[in-house]
Amino acid sequence: MAQQFFAHSLKGAPKKNWQLLEDHLRNVAARAASFAEPFGGKEWAYLAGILHDIGKYSEEFQDMLARVANEDANDDLQKGPDHSSAGAQEINKRMPEGIGRILAYCIAGHHSGLLDGKGNEACLDKRLKKEIKDFTRRPDSLLEIPRIEKPPIRFMSRKEDVGFQLQFFTRMIFSSLVDADFLDTEAFMDNKKSLLRLRDANLQVLRDKVLAEIKNISNQESRVNQLRRSVFEQCLKSSAKQPGIFSLTVPTGGGKTLSSLAFALEHAMKYRMNRVIYVIPYTSIIEQNADVFRRILGEAAVLEHHCNFEHTSDSYGAQLASENWDAPLIVTTNVQFFETLFNHRTSKCRKAHNIVNSVIIFDEAQMLPVDLLKPCLAAMQELTRNYHCSIVLSTATQPALTYREEFKCGLSNAEEIIDDPAQLYCELKRVSVVKLPAMTDDAIASQINAHRQILCVVNTRKYARQLYESIEDKKGLYHLSALMCPTHRSEIIGKIKLALKNGLPCRVISTQLIEAGVDVDFPVVFRALAGIDSIAQAAGRCNREGKIDDGGKVYVFIPEKSSPPGFLRQSAEAASSVFRRHEEILSLDAVEDYFRELYWRNQDNLDKKNILRRLAEGVGTCDFPFKTIGEDFQYIDGGTRSIIVPYNEEAKQLIRTLRILDSKVIARKLQRFSVQVYPDIIAKLGVAALEPVHGRYHVLINDHLYKDDIGLDWNDPYFRNIEGNII
Repeated sequence: MAQQFFAHSLKGAPKKNWQLLEDHLRNVAARAASFAEPFGGKEWAYLAGILHDIGKYSEEFQDMLARVANEDANDDLQKGPDHSSAGAQEINKRMPEGIGRILAYCIAGHHSGLLDGKGNEACLDKRLKKEIKDFTRRPDSLLEIPRIEKPPIRFMSRKEDVGFQLQFFTRMIFSSLVDADFLDTEAFMDNKKSLLRLRDANLQVLRDKVLAEIKNISNQESRVNQLRRSVFEQCLKSSAKQPGIFSLTVPTGGGKTLSSLAFALEHAMKYRMNRVIYVIPYTSIIEQNADVFRRILGEAAVLEHHCNFEHTSDSYGAQLASENWDAPLIVTTNVQFFETLFNHRTSKCRKAHNIVNSVIIFDEAQMLPVDLLKPCLAAMQELTRNYHCSIVLSTATQPALTYREEFKCGLSNAEEIIDDPAQLYCELKRVSVVKLPAMTDDAIASQINAHRQILCVVNTRKYARQLYESIEDKKGLYHLSALMCPTHRSEIIGKIKLALKNGLPCRVISTQLIEAGVDVDFPVVFRALAGIDSIAQAAGRCNREGKIDDGGKVYVFIPEKSSPPGFLRQSAEAASSVFRRHEEILSLDAVEDYFRELYWRNQDNLDKKNILRRLAEGVGTCDFPFKTIGEDFQYIDGGTRSIIVPYNEEAKQLIRTLRILDSKVIARKLQRFSVQVYPDIIAKLGVAALEPVHGRYHVLINDHLYKDDIGLDWNDPYFRNIEGNII
């Protein structure tokens, strides 16, 4: 009897219950091919799947499986010998140079992640030259490899674009292979878990629920609601247009969130797309939108995926879906979305193929990071060019990202959904914006104190606290900043909404976290000088429902200390320049002038990591630095660390559990009770304030350092006295 070869063994189970290697290879190949078919990569993904594990046709690997099956075996044994280099070498030998290399990246990295093409000990070149154990016992039928031609891509003319397109296609094949491998392995190892992934994806049902909700809102008689109804109707009308790039220019408060979702669902149904992906800039606003969607569409329809969200024990299927975004409506962050398309790790890349054939809404699209803007725009353009996606740029401050002569890297052929955005701006205008003359911070505090209901938004946590503490009368005064853990912030926002609803005194001093997505309505807003888009967001919290006859008042002031260097200062300076040239600072003409000042005249700084240049350099030989780019693509300036706060009984119980059990699930739940700080603060606080848990978690143990009104306070006098002025 011929020797049998296996892909996976089961601890304590006889060989008859193990998974045959050929079965696994054919299963993965078929599944990967189905994933890649929507973008024309079916044959490519099939080849990657059929060869990805042929290195397991070796005695060494089979011996490892036998050891793993021993009930007393250490789980670390499952890492096993290298079995991915064999398939990478085989495909690289048998296919034309570029095609073989693209597939070799996918096969060689299907566990460890995409490699750099060359340049280090772990690069693809080294793997292709590596001496490997004999695996000649694989069936010849597996090596009946059909010839495939060039990638099914509509190539652009510039070398820089072609390099980007080739590596993007490689990532999509890699994603298809990785997800197929994970899912087939899971189906064998844990079939019950696999079955939990099944989700209802009936987009028509979701569309009908959104339409009913909008109709209900629009029937409420007010001028603002009539305009929201008009926005909705124009979105439905435009949904019949051919897939591509769309802009939705609607002032804050014009109902663009639900209207854009209605457009996306209708458009997806018409063009047989699989899902809608709603991308939001901040985790601080994503939760509110996701809650609205769940209320309208039902819990099972909405997958919320970001760093602060923890799926409950009764939504395990949703937790599984977050691994590969297999759900009808994804609500996620810019960070999650773009890291999926630029990271090298399997856990990040696995979702990429499910972005294909989707409608993607970028809420507040202008808030992409300036120094990564070109690569982000290139990814968005490529998704619409070759991967059957439509993109909606939904903002109150267009145009920010569309092509023009002075901004050639912008998104081309964008269609505006609204018939006359300038007219809509005039009709929805509910505030007047006034730039104040120079004032001291004490004078600003006095202005805040003089109003019964007022929102003041500033640019830094330090300044927010300074203004808050300078006002002696704390009755009806609230403070919001990221030095409060997410649960704490949510509670404060709830109190603010209740006070506004009941007409009680409500004076709020906040950082930018309140500007987008937080549904509050103040008669007066003070805004520290910032970008025009930020001023527009702050204005969206003023007279939101249009109930003040003569309009709300938004006052822009200049703090005594200028904004910190970097984007905040650049955007504030650009806004100040635009103020001098325009009376209506939020008009579309002024907004265009602002982005010309900020982005279009500084295009050399829109790809600071030279990601596009490095991809262009490797186009001739397909030598792409996947791993290096993945490490360089830091969407958020990295380096912060979490401090876990024992904020309430739930947090304290989770902390007690974490001390006993080093669990990723518990750690994720504790993100709702964590504050992000830089490492120097961790070092300065030290063991007098922080308890190290399992060597990587930092738990706050000094109660004096977390306050009910301001959150984390490492300058508390009590702590300084104990530590001899440690900070």
